This record gives sequence, structure tokens and C-alpha cells, in this order.
Amino acid sequence: MKKISLLALLTLFTYQAYSQQSPTEFLGYEPGTVRCTPHYRVIAYYEYLAQQFPRQVKLIQYGKTYENRPLMAAVVASEENFPKLEELRTNHLKSIGLQDGAGSGKDIAISWMSYNIHGNENVSSEAAMIVLYDLLKGDAKDVLKNTIVVLDPCVNPDGYDRYVNGYNQRMGSTPNAYAGAWEHTEPWPGGRVNHYLFDLNRDWAWMVQQESQARNALYQQWMPHVFADFHEQGINSPYFFTPPAKPVHQDVTGWQREFQTIIGDFNRKAFDKNGWLYFTRENFDLFYPSYGDTYPTFNGAIGMTFEQAGNGRAGLAIQKADGDTLTLKERILHHVTASKATMAALSANADKAASEFIKFFSNAKSAPGGTYKTFVVKTKGEDGKIKSFTNYLTKMGFQFGYADKTASFPGSYSYVDDKTATAAVEAGDILISTSQPRSVFLKILMEPKTVLEDSVTYDITSWSLPYAYGLKAYALKEKLTPSATKPATATTLPAIIKPYAYLLRWSSQEDAHLLAHLYRKNLRARVATKEFELEGKKYGIGTVIFTRGENARLGDKFDTILAEEAHENGLSLTPVTSGYVTSGPDLGSNYVSQLKAPKVAILTGEGTSSYSVGEVWHYFDKQLHYPATMVLTGDFPNFKLNDFSVLVLANGNYGRLLNDATIARIKAWVQDGGKLILMEGAVGAFAGKEGFDIAKKEEKKDDKKDDDLKIYGNQEREAVSGDTPGAIYKFAVDNTHPLAYGLPGYYHGLVLSTSEYGFLKNGWNVGYIKKGDAPVSGFVGKDARKKIENTLMFGVQDLGRGQVVYFVNNPLFRGFWYQGKLVFANAVFMVN
Repeated sequence: MKKISLLALLTLFTYQAYSQQSPTEFLGYEPGTVRCTPHYRVIAYYEYLAQQFPRQVKLIQYGKTYENRPLMAAVVASEENFPKLEELRTNHLKSIGLQDGAGSGKDIAISWMSYNIHGNENVSSEAAMIVLYDLLKGDAKDVLKNTIVVLDPCVNPDGYDRYVNGYNQRMGSTPNAYAGAWEHTEPWPGGRVNHYLFDLNRDWAWMVQQESQARNALYQQWMPHVFADFHEQGINSPYFFTPPAKPVHQDVTGWQREFQTIIGDFNRKAFDKNGWLYFTRENFDLFYPSYGDTYPTFNGAIGMTFEQAGNGRAGLAIQKADGDTLTLKERILHHVTASKATMAALSANADKAASEFIKFFSNAKSAPGGTYKTFVVKTKGEDGKIKSFTNYLTKMGFQFGYADKTASFPGSYSYVDDKTATAAVEAGDILISTSQPRSVFLKILMEPKTVLEDSVTYDITSWSLPYAYGLKAYALKEKLTPSATKPATATTLPAIIKPYAYLLRWSSQEDAHLLAHLYRKNLRARVATKEFELEGKKYGIGTVIFTRGENARLGDKFDTILAEEAHENGLSLTPVTSGYVTSGPDLGSNYVSQLKAPKVAILTGEGTSSYSVGEVWHYFDKQLHYPATMVLTGDFPNFKLNDFSVLVLANGNYGRLLNDATIARIKAWVQDGGKLILMEGAVGAFAGKEGFDIAKKEEKKDDKKDDDLKIYGNQEREAVSGDTPGAIYKFAVDNTHPLAYGLPGYYHGLVLSTSEYGFLKNGWNVGYIKKGDAPVSGFVGKDARKKIENTLMFGVQDLGRGQVVYFVNNPLFRGFWYQGKLVFANAVFMVN
């Protein structure tokens, strides 16, 4: 018998003792007591368990946050399945047609538990540690016999640490359960949002944020059968689990609805056993496609939301309205129980879930649902938009190609005209066939009109991508087979040495991005305020012109910078040999205005909407890559306005900040040449103020009749009659104004609220909704429809030597309404 040294024995004993450490033993305190656990400790525990169970846990760092925190996921399997993990994963993708090759016909079920997408809902990450431990050592380990589990312990580390660190700093030696205590008050902007103040749970389908892009890439590698998204709600609410509320999107399959109920039953039994309160089929619907329950659902999974009482107010303990105290320890137990019940539900139905999942993708490819079988996107003259749109399609895993010949298809739907028309397809146009594995989600994102089974919804009711991108598109009933290769287009640009000028056709966010980059390289630019023809080509209003003479100080760098930036942005600049035109104004005319690189300030902090500020901040910092200075509202009284030429006030409640003296100061700055950009609530703060031309329409008051009187039991449903929860309208547009450069004579906008601002009397009504106009898609209450008619959506007022830009409707909503970015860029760069 081989002797074992004392050191070896001690090492073995230490390893065995250490290898059984629970979260409580590892952290030194029981989760939910003493303090909230910071992100690095959550990740450290996952790393520790991965080291202790190397034959069952694979840790994947799938990305980083903007603040450089790791995005980690654990893939957990039985010791039998773990060596075959990659084989099982690829077989799964082959079985559903998302990877080349034939699947084995036998698939393993995969569940994905997603925690803490809202940073201040910290119970999720605390629970995630216990769930992983119980999968490996506790009473949940049996689910690994026939399933694989993916655990993402913290989707939003930046927001999570903002909340956790702040709460731990505000808490005393023991938690104070009094709801009004300091520790229960989050300072602006709160921990819910990520670094750029985006709600990541509204970004699943749009992938604007870095975290969403990284998570989507990992999701497509695993494509789970069940996806559970863990959240928190108000402190007085019982627990919510599936089935969801109405509306449930019409493309949710019968099996998905059935399995929602099955999973709900597993959770119900667990909660009944403990005597815990819960509710189902209320509040949380399954319609808007960019949530952590709908995105997986529309990708074949059983996606669901779990909501525990708590959120950013609860901390370690808080007194509820009924006098009881809600503790973090209690909240953790609920989420752990729901996680186990959900994983157990999949394990008990693994074979059925796997076969139905394969059927979902097989049917999607061979017999796609819906009226339309092919979507056509026109490409001529739309370089920037098409680049952005095709990049999006690629990231989402959608298949597309190109038309290789010209053809006409009567009876198609025209997105531009909102009616049946003949689609003229030309070689090079994009063709997107619905005969592909992901066609369900493709249809939902592309369909011209959404269908609601219930008007009481949790979010926006329309989002169609052709409208969002401002594309000229058609939906065809015919199935077309696209060519994988884009037809070659001959270039006719002359090889000009040291041209007189370079011209940029202005029509997309990519063009704005290029201009922003050139400003940072100190180039000077002009813009054509009238159409012109030069060297046999016609150029529209808004064409940006870079002349050699005005950039002579750059010498030969002028050509080099333009060439490099155009290449980097995938755009074309047209060189010309002369400033003399054959029609329209010459390039030196007064109708070709000089542009000035703006110096931008953005108001932020208490009183502003963190979401709206984040949209503006991200737009400048990550989309335009153009400098903008963030200024706290508390510092604004002493802020040197004259150092800046543009001031952006995002949505918010400015009642405390914008007193008469502050408004008078801003007004004087505008009159002296400044540009004030007001968005949504900021518009209301200036409405009716002296010198500002924006005002609400006068409301006509009619006497109520007997049948108009409200019924108490119908209050929720009656309330929606005045709502506009994100419907698409076709705005009339004055595209001769700089605010609408690059737009056709219309703009498809996502109307988010029932604003009632009348037309500017002395300003420029650039984008508006006319009398009798109805929404193109989405729900608008009957009372709201009347109020929205004849209302301003965006416009400009000249005030002294400056301008005020009014955005009644938010053009940067959640960063995904692509065409709105061009309008906002016009406000920043073109209006002068």
C-alpha cells in the first residue's frame, strides 16, 4: 500500500471540505442577509464551482459590458453528457436546420435561466448562485439526467453593481425595513439600466447595446427549448409566473401555449406547497418581440417571465403595505423555487419539447405562415440604409439574397403607400424568403400590420422593420428564390486627380456618421439647399459638399482623409472637377450654405428621463462617435452655455429646473445663435412660455351623455381609449426644410403618446399628422385618434439668430428606429 504524506492528507482534506462549499460557506454569509453580493463575488462563485466540477460545468465569457465587466454563462450537464457537450450542441443546431448537416434525429432538451437583466432587481443574481449549487449538489441535480442547463447569473453587471454598491453604501449595520429609509431610495439614474441607460429587456430584438449583441450571439449557439427570464415588480405584488396575459401573439403555437401551462402547473404546485401567493394571466403579455420572454418564444422556445416582489426599493428588508416585512432571503427562495420547478418541467417533458422544437423550425421552412412569402427591399440609391439593414439581418441569423433579374408582381403590399400595388423588382434588390428556419421571427419583425387580440398591452404595438428603416419595400404573396450573389454594378466615377470637390448624397444615418467623423478630422463642409445638376448627375436637397478650396489648409491630407473615411463607412463620395453646375445653384452660391461643426451639450441627471438621456448619449458616443458634453441638472445654473452651440434637453420633468429665470437665460442664448433641441417632456416645459411658439391645441369640451359615463369595472379598458402605445403613423413632411433633409415627402414615425401640440404659427411645421390620418400599424385608442389629428410631430422655430427644434415624438426611441436617427442628425448638423 502506497503511503500518503501528511501534507497530501491535509491537501486532500482541504480540497474535499472546500469542494462542498455552498454559497453561504463561500461568501461568508447567507445570500439575502448582511449585504447584497457584488457582481465580482457572484462570478467568483461560478468560477469556483466550475473548478470543483470540471466534468459538469463549462464557463463561457461571451462578452464584456461597456464598463469592462465580464458577461459570463455556465453550461451545466451530467457527467455522462458533458464530454459530448459540443457534439450535442451542434447536433441540436443541425436538427433544427441552423447548421449544415443532418441531425441524429434524437435531440437533448436545453433550458436557459436568465437572471438580472434589470440591475436593481438584484434577487436574481443572488438566486443564481444557489441554483447552480443545487444543480450540482442539491435536489435539482436530477434534471441533468436528460437536459442541459445554461445559467446566465447577471445579464446587466453594470446596472447590478450600480445598485448593489449604492445600497451597501447607504445601509447601516442592520437593514432598516422602513420604506422611507435612505437605503430604499435609488439616486438617478438607478440600477435598472445599463451603462448607457438602456433597458436591456427591451433590446432583445434590436441589439442596440453591446450586452445584447454578445448575448444574442451566444443564444444562437445554443437555441434553448425553454427560456426563463427572472424579474422583480412592486413590493406589494404576489409572485407572477406563466401562463401569460393577453395579448399573446398569433404566431405563438399551440404547443407553446400548452407548455406554458404545464410549466405554470409545476410552479403552482411548488408555490401551493409553501402557501405562497402568486398570480397568472395578468399584466405580462407575450406580444412585443424584444423581451426576454417573447424573443425566445418567437425563436421556437417556451419563453416566460417570472416576477418577484421587490425591485430597487426592497433592499435586504422592506415593510409592505400590509405591515409584513419582505426580505431578500424570502425573495431569493421564491426565484430558486421557480427556477427548479421550471427546469423540472422541461426534464419531465424533454422528449416532447425536443420533438416540438424540431417541428417548429421544420414547419417554418417548409410551410411558413402568413400571407406573404417574400419581402422585397429596393436598393437603388439607398446605400447607407441597406448596409445597416443587411448587417442587422446577418446578426439575427436571417437568410436573404438578391434579385438577379427584373420582374413585376401585381397584388403585392407596398409599405410606402400602405396599399396593394404592383411590386417592380429589379436586379440587385434584396429578397427575403419566408421559407427559412427562422421565418416565424422574420415574419413578426417584417409584417406590415400587427394583429392584437387585446388592446390592453404592456408595450408598443408595432415595430415593422421596413418602416423603422425607412425602406422602400414590398411584401409579395409569391415565393421567390434569391440569388446568394449580389449582381455587380458598374462604377462610372471618373479617376480625378485633385478634384474641385467631393459630394455626399445625404439620405441615411451612415451619411451622418461619415460627416461626424470628418468633422472630427477638421474638414469643412457645405450643404445644398436646392437641387442641382453637375457633370451629368442630379443631386438632391441636403447634398453635402466638401470643397478643396475651403479645406486647403489640409493639403493632400484632404483627399486621403475623405478616401479613408468613405471606405471605412462603406459609402461613396463623388469627385467633381468644377463648382459650375448645369442647373441649380453653383457650389459657391448662397443656396449652398456653410455648415459648422456643432459643440453639443446634453442635460442629464435628476429631472430627466434616464432612458431618453441614454438614447441621446449613446447616439452621440457610440453611433455617431461625435463628442457631446453631459451636464448635470444640478450644475446647469452655473453652466457656461456660450461654450456650446447646441443644447439637447431629452424627455423629462423639468418643473424644478426650468424656472422663469432659467428659461429666460436659455432664450437669450438661443437668440444669440444657439440651437435648442427639445424632446417630448422638454417640449411641454417650454410650451406657452414667452417667445416659444409651441402650444397645445385647445380641447373642445362636450357635455357627456348617459352612454359616455365610465364604469368602474371597465377602468383599465376604458383608459386605453386615450392611449397611443407605440403605433406607426405616416407623417406628412416638408423635405425642403433642413430638419427633413434626406427624407422623401413622408416619414413613418412610431407615435408613443397622445401628444396634442398644434401647428407652429411662426415656425416651420416639418413633420406632422394631417386630419383624417389613421395609423399604418398598431393600436391607437378611439379618443386618441381624434386628438392626434392635425398635430405637430417635429418642427423648428427661428428665434433671433438661433433655432428651437421641437421633437414632440422621440426619433431615437430605444435606438432602433433607424430613420429617426437621420432626422435627429439633421437637427444637430443641418438646422442652422
